[in-house]
Amino acid sequence: MRNRGFGRVRMFVGGFLLLAAIINWTMTLMMSPHGSSVAPGTEHVRETVVIFLRNSAIGTLVLSAIAGWLLFPIRRPRWPASDYAIIAVLVLLVGSSIYQLIWLRSLTG
Repeated sequence: MRNRGFGRVRMFVGGFLLLAAIINWTMTLMMSPHGSSVAPGTEHVRETVVIFLRNSAIGTLVLSAIAGWLLFPIRRPRWPASDYAIIAVLVLLVGSSIYQLIWLRSLTG
């Protein structure tokens, strides 16, 4: 008999970190200052929002990397349908975070 508790804990923590990355990503998406319209008198807040978005994008990348490492152990099942869904979510999170970092660089540069 084998103890598979470590694998279950690894999957739980990986799923929890993936959920945290998704929450972080959605908060960043809701705070995104896309568009050129700025209310009068709020120009000084833009730099603070850019710093927040940059840090959130980096945090999403770190959380996604750790979650991906934990959710994909060496031994995999024969029919990885759930793996494809996890890979799609990770690609979406990482791709949009990298795009956001590039977009913020062009915004401040």
